Amino acid sequence: MRTADIRTRFLDFFAERGHTVVPSAPLPTPDPTLLFVNAGMVPFKSYLTGEVKPPWQRATSVQKCVRTLDIEEVGRTTRHGSFFQMNGNFSFGDYFKEEAIAYAWDLSTRSVADGGYGLDPARIWVTVHHSDTEARGLWRRVSDLPDERIVARGDEDNFWHMGVPGPSGPSSELYYDRGPRFGREGGPEADEDRYMEFWNLVFMQYERGEGSGKTGFPILGELPRRNIDTGMGLERMATLLQADAGVDNLYEIDETRPVLDRAAELADVRYGADPAADVHLRVVADHVRTALMLLVDGTAPGNEGRGYVLRRILRRAVRSMRQLGHEDPSLTELLAVARTCMAPSYPEVEEAYDRVVDQAAAEEDAFRATLKQGTTVLDTAVTKVKADGGRQLPGAQAFLLHDTYGFPIDLTLEMAAEQGVEVDREGFTALMREQRERARADARARKSGGAVDTSALRAVLDEHGPTDWRAWDTLTTDSRVLALVAPSGPVSVARAGDIVGVVLDRTPFYAESGGQDSDAGGLSGASVEADVLDVQRPLPGLVVHQVRVTAGDLAVGDAVHAAVDPEWRLGARQAHSGTHVLHAALREILGPTALQAGSYNRPGYLRLDFPWRGGLSATVRSEIEEAANRALRRDLPVHVRWMPLPEAKEIGALALFDETYGEQVRVVEIGGAWSRELCGGTHVEHAAQVGVVALTAESSVGAGMRRLEAAVGIEGFGHLARERDLVARIAEQVQAPRAELPDRIAQLLDRLKTADRENQRLRQSALAARAAELADRAVDVAGASVVTATTDGDAGAARTLALEVRGRLSSGRPGVAAVTLTGDKPVLVVAVNESGRTAGLSASALVKRLLGGRGGGSDEVAQGGGVPGAQLDAALAGLAGAVREALGA
Repeated sequence: MRTADIRTRFLDFFAERGHTVVPSAPLPTPDPTLLFVNAGMVPFKSYLTGEVKPPWQRATSVQKCVRTLDIEEVGRTTRHGSFFQMNGNFSFGDYFKEEAIAYAWDLSTRSVADGGYGLDPARIWVTVHHSDTEARGLWRRVSDLPDERIVARGDEDNFWHMGVPGPSGPSSELYYDRGPRFGREGGPEADEDRYMEFWNLVFMQYERGEGSGKTGFPILGELPRRNIDTGMGLERMATLLQADAGVDNLYEIDETRPVLDRAAELADVRYGADPAADVHLRVVADHVRTALMLLVDGTAPGNEGRGYVLRRILRRAVRSMRQLGHEDPSLTELLAVARTCMAPSYPEVEEAYDRVVDQAAAEEDAFRATLKQGTTVLDTAVTKVKADGGRQLPGAQAFLLHDTYGFPIDLTLEMAAEQGVEVDREGFTALMREQRERARADARARKSGGAVDTSALRAVLDEHGPTDWRAWDTLTTDSRVLALVAPSGPVSVARAGDIVGVVLDRTPFYAESGGQDSDAGGLSGASVEADVLDVQRPLPGLVVHQVRVTAGDLAVGDAVHAAVDPEWRLGARQAHSGTHVLHAALREILGPTALQAGSYNRPGYLRLDFPWRGGLSATVRSEIEEAANRALRRDLPVHVRWMPLPEAKEIGALALFDETYGEQVRVVEIGGAWSRELCGGTHVEHAAQVGVVALTAESSVGAGMRRLEAAVGIEGFGHLARERDLVARIAEQVQAPRAELPDRIAQLLDRLKTADRENQRLRQSALAARAAELADRAVDVAGASVVTATTDGDAGAARTLALEVRGRLSSGRPGVAAVTLTGDKPVLVVAVNESGRTAGLSASALVKRLLGGRGGGSDEVAQGGGVPGAQLDAALAGLAGAVREALGA
């Protein structure tokens, strides 16, 4: 059974039993505790925890998930995959254990002809929490399983919670016996390779308290509403149902094996012939599919957060192909295979593929350049180690290569060994451990909401319900203060000078989201004035205003007048609509692959990121700017419509990848189909109200990702006015009409280059003359010609003079030239000719001898510094003695 069919059967089964089919959320998640959705329940988290009332009592989904904490295990075991799909059925206060158990057993064992998976009941084992006698009894009644195949396990294995106080409960897992060739008998506790877990049922019925670890917390009581959260691993079920076709693990199912086979073909290796090569092939198969799905959902390679995770996955795939012996670019060919595998389940893969392959190819090109650069850094480090008489590359150097240049440690080990040098693995591992601890600490901070304690806000939401948010309709509301939250916790009163979070029953303020900055304005009451500094939604449905009290006292229960600064809102509307206009103009000029990958706008300013290889020429930038302003001149109408999400997608509305949408979505159109996006921001009524879009910058924000910045509205006109004034001043200074400025400036630059070349020639002539003069004044020291001199300029000038002098000394006898640089950064440079090196002189040794161990370089030329100028004078004076000593005279 193909994976796409397994997916369809699951959704159909639960839809027939009253469940609403919910589409998979994008992999990037707005949940502040996560980078990506890593479990099927994540999009339903606010419903399961009770923060938000669910729109349905029963739901089912097949959720895309990414986990990378154990990425090093990918390919080495049969159970680890960085991308996976989780089939889930959910009950929000509706059915509970009996129905969940019955559904899982029915679908698993129902015949294929009747829409089930046809698993053999005699090979299914289940586990239950040791205290959950109810679940054990239900399994006996529903499935007629014998007691020995219903295994009781402890909290570590069969008790679910989110790691923080909140919902929790026992779980029950289904396992399938794959037979003796996969391991020893005895059930899941004996061997989880042979007995593969394929479905997990979570019975959310308890409230857990504070405590660390999987078991160190109290159970506070029963939840007021019990929920069901189940997860059936799609790839694991595919592994079981495709076993007759020779599938042993998740890398060999129909959605990954074609990628693996193409990688083997490119590398000219055979899967199954070499265990080490098999690991690399499985890494490629897994990582290429993961990268495809992340790119499709809008993640772009970068140096932090989600972008860094994707970059690491792509680079591990490229590195694995290299280890298989394939040096040429490969991602384009491998992604094409992955597209064929995944598009049947996810049509958006086909739609986004051109953009995806361009981004991946750019990242591969960048990594290949990185490998080249990292090789240079490694070679330099190895040379230094050898020059200093060492045999081990410091762990800090290996970590620098890994962390800064993206150079894999195994590549560092391999290339260092080729040059006869070991790597300090312990030092490297210690630094990696420190980095992981920092990452874990950051993850823990995200998990707990960082420094923000949302428990008080959740209590406000539970008591009063969602904020009556009116930012689309008005600039003012008469409101009541429901809560005040200071950094230390809830307070009843805020006094002049205090900065606090304020929850109102209703508000006209736009809370930052969708790239649009929050509104500015103020609150006023009978005896209080406060400035609104920021507006956020820390919990779904709850708007919190950060305010500074400027006069009087602000107390819980106060009636206040909330007013948005109208000039600020006008600028915000212009900037947000301007972003949509620029996005549409960009796609008009560059094509549909130039899809917005991120944006930010505030009054007067906008920026927009999009995938593109290479910078935009001045001509293309002008075309984009003209297309945007042409739309403003045409005064295209702006319309807002609400519609079901499928309908919005059908008419071509563009969605932001990191936003989560409900069943009904808000579509903003500018000129109808010319610009049609899902958006919750504030906008102008007609395009001409934007005023002007003036591009101010275009730059790179990572491999394959560009950024456009623009000034909008009155600030846009101001930018153009400043540009006009600047051109006028330049025209006045160079005494040329504006139309002739490019030619006049080109002439001036040409004259400057000519003068520069003449100056360089004169400097070289003067240097040669001085070098010849110094060489003629060489002093004989134990049969060697020794020259000392002082110069000004920079370290490069001192080095050049030393080499010029050395070149003019007689090649038939040892020669040493030493030059010091005076000034703020004194430097000593020593150069030794070939005869001198043959006689036993070393530039590096002489510099260290004269500077007390400082400095370094090669036997041919070396330099040192970091000492007072007077010490350099002494060093020059001591050169003759150092030469005499080195020659044994």
